[in-house]
Amino acid sequence: MQRLTKRTVDAIAATGADHFVWDEQLPGFGVRVSPKGQKSFLIQYRYQGRTQRMRLGRSTLITADAARKKAKILLGEAEAGKNPALAASIKRQAPLLSEVVERFITEHVSVRLKPGTQANYCAVLSAYILPALGHKRITDITLSDLSALHVSLSHKPSQANRSTLVMSKILNLSEQWGLRTMGSNPCKHIQLFKDKKRNRFLDKSELKRLWNTLDDSYRDGTAGLYAINAYKLLILTGCRLSEIQKLKWSYIRGNRVEFPDSKTGYKRLPLNAAAMEILKQTPKKEGNPYVICGERPGAHIVNLQKSWRRIRAKAGLEDLRIHDLRHTFASQAVMNGTPLALVSKLLGHSKITTTMRYAHLADSELLEASEGIGHLLSNPRSGE
Repeated sequence: MQRLTKRTVDAIAATGADHFVWDEQLPGFGVRVSPKGQKSFLIQYRYQGRTQRMRLGRSTLITADAARKKAKILLGEAEAGKNPALAASIKRQAPLLSEVVERFITEHVSVRLKPGTQANYCAVLSAYILPALGHKRITDITLSDLSALHVSLSHKPSQANRSTLVMSKILNLSEQWGLRTMGSNPCKHIQLFKDKKRNRFLDKSELKRLWNTLDDSYRDGTAGLYAINAYKLLILTGCRLSEIQKLKWSYIRGNRVEFPDSKTGYKRLPLNAAAMEILKQTPKKEGNPYVICGERPGAHIVNLQKSWRRIRAKAGLEDLRIHDLRHTFASQAVMNGTPLALVSKLLGHSKITTTMRYAHLADSELLEASEGIGHLLSNPRSGE
């Protein structure tokens, strides 16, 4: 044994058979000499009771000092219980991210996600992830790569966060599929941009103005009856747009509606008298199972955005999105004293924490009640 340097390695002679020369200062680091005198640096270590060897490179392509530094790192990993030879093997055989994405879509997106989420994932993949990282091997994707992608989308914070979350799912599944070492997902180190949640809702005067505009828009032909009734049902039920678009008559059971597969799964919702009246005013089309019928036979309405832009402009509510009608339902419910737990059920939230964004509205009502009680208690004779 001797310290392996360029001079000592060059001096090692061939013996006509494979043989090893080990470094005296770094156990497990050595050089392998072929019968013809070709020399390659390697490491040797034990993993789960078995001897493992890993080639570092030919002595003509890597210096003894560079091989020693690499050996120290890899032997340190082996000492920590890892198997660097296996990790290197996985890396050599690793597919490109673009290839992994195909499997991701086939085995996860198409099987486990709802159609709307599927479309969202595919849009993020094609627009942001694949152009930036699709050419890289799945094992070569680093924190630096993912951070660069995230920062490049800082002008689109929602898309930046969504891209990181999609990549995190891909990398987690890649670990399960044996394409990356377990626990190697670097997405957990990326700080997502703060999500600026929008809570625009209509006050009572705006709500009255919008309702009158909806009636006027039907009379003057700005929008058809099905579109008008869709907007009214959104206001009166707090349902998601997709739920009203795809609402079938068969889902309505008396004064309730049962969605077999909403965003959060099965959803049962009571229908108030005003919503029931709108349903009575909505004509059924023969051969069409949907409440809000579209132009094509047997189909539901597809685009409610175009007529909505005309209606909100007419009502002087240019900043109002269709989704804000759902916020309006929830906000008015909370301000009228409906407990958050009940509002959560009415909205079909899977977690009440999602509903907590409306908690501050209840606080204002509580403050008003508290002020009244405080006035009474501080003036005990005022009621006499």
